Amino acid sequence: MVQKAKRVVSPRTPGGARGGSAGASRAGRPVGNVTRGTTNPNRMRRVDRWLTGPQAWRLRNAEDPLVVDLGYGASPATAVELYDRLSAIRADVRVVGIEIEPDRVRQAKPLERPGLTFQLGGFELPVQGRPVLVRAFNVLRQYEEADVAAIWRLVQDRLGAAGLFIDGTCDEIGRRVTWVALDAGGPLSLSLSIRFGGFELPSEIAERLPKALIHRNVPGEKIHSYLQALDQAWLEAAPLASFGNRQRWTAMCRALRDGGWPVQDGPARWRLGELTVDWDAVAPR
Repeated sequence: MVQKAKRVVSPRTPGGARGGSAGASRAGRPVGNVTRGTTNPNRMRRVDRWLTGPQAWRLRNAEDPLVVDLGYGASPATAVELYDRLSAIRADVRVVGIEIEPDRVRQAKPLERPGLTFQLGGFELPVQGRPVLVRAFNVLRQYEEADVAAIWRLVQDRLGAAGLFIDGTCDEIGRRVTWVALDAGGPLSLSLSIRFGGFELPSEIAERLPKALIHRNVPGEKIHSYLQALDQAWLEAAPLASFGNRQRWTAMCRALRDGGWPVQDGPARWRLGELTVDWDAVAPR
């Protein structure tokens, strides 16, 4: 269930910071609102698998391997997991878990270690340096759609060279996951990752779309057309079901690409139940 959206309460700084209602904090106050904080261990495994897969080059090439887990929630488990997974790519990675709720930060402090720290903050990202990766999952979903662009811009302005901001949403145990990837210039792609055997039609993932898209799944919008195309290709690939869902999903992805959809990556990612398309193909009209 989606929590009732809240407006971002933070005025612009006197210097005219970009971002409207989601502008930079004043007098050190974190930008944003306290979220429910619901989380579970291993909930972010699908997006982390993407970060350590096709996006791993960003961390490997970064001059400063700074990563932010923004709004990690009531438990720091997913931030710890992110550090463990990324440190396999780059041993000197620095992961900072940021939370706007002081008690959550205090509870996480005992888990700090070299390369993993926790601190109070919000969308302003109060860290030293410019992150190469910022992961915010199930955070923007709890705000108004009208605030999304400003929040995106605020985080984008803090990214380092080749930096990436991941705004995503998932279910309680990470079986249905979607995320938008943005660099400093704007949104790049929409990814979805879904557990085989846990759905009848791919469009069921619509309930977990990021805030920028979840209200756009209506006729006339690109995301609606995309999800309809997913369902059609999935149904047409039904004869392959006897060979397993991986074969069927791969055939669906290939059919979408052959049909003109700007599908990224290839079978190695598709077999994971993952699919990424260019943002322009699904962006709100």
